[in-house]
Amino acid sequence: MTRAAPRRRSRDAGQAFPVYLVAVAGLLFLAFAFFAVGQAAATRNSAQTAADAAALAAGQKYRDQLRTELLDAVRTGAPWEDLLGGRGVPGDEACANAQRFAGRNDADATCTPGSYPTSFAVEADTRKTVGRSVIPGTENTHASARARAVVEPRCTPGPEPEPEPGDEEGGTPPADEPPADDPPADDPPADDPPPGPPAAHLTCEDGKEWTVDPAAPDDLPEAADLFSVRLAE
Repeated sequence: MTRAAPRRRSRDAGQAFPVYLVAVAGLLFLAFAFFAVGQAAATRNSAQTAADAAALAAGQKYRDQLRTELLDAVRTGAPWEDLLGGRGVPGDEACANAQRFAGRNDADATCTPGSYPTSFAVEADTRKTVGRSVIPGTENTHASARARAVVEPRCTPGPEPEPEPGDEEGGTPPADEPPADDPPADDPPADDPPPGPPAAHLTCEDGKEWTVDPAAPDDLPEAADLFSVRLAE
């Protein structure tokens, strides 16, 4: 009896050793699998960051172009209402800006301008792969993500402000100023210069009102005053 007990313990230990090996191998595989999942998640987050940044870059570039075209239209007297509404500028430069920003985040991007409200849909693919792992195929897998930025107008054409008393054409001159003498009969009246483009009056969301006067373009709204850029679902 005393000799059989050690033999049973030795036999039981020998049978349990393969079970321990399988358990340890399983735990190691799970650890490497979780590591691979973490690698994939990090790569996916990198792709989403690149897509978001690229979409916002496209919207901001388009917003700057709208402001430039709008102010030029006011100065020259061209129609500007569509520009104030966020339309009328090609999206090629905006999409090129999106691709540049995606490259800064180590990704390649495709950009597609959308209809009104003007938007830019971007799909970014990481240049780096997930990397080698216990999961087959990850060394050749790139992450992809999508984002869309919307450019929305913040201002509308506002009413023309009321003229000050005495500013109306043909109004009565102030009492302390004598009436102008009539020009001599033999001198022809001077021709009035042609009127310049009218000023643009804008009313914006924050209650700010802008008057863009082509003759005195000093206080001009910034692009962020005229348009907002945001990521859309």
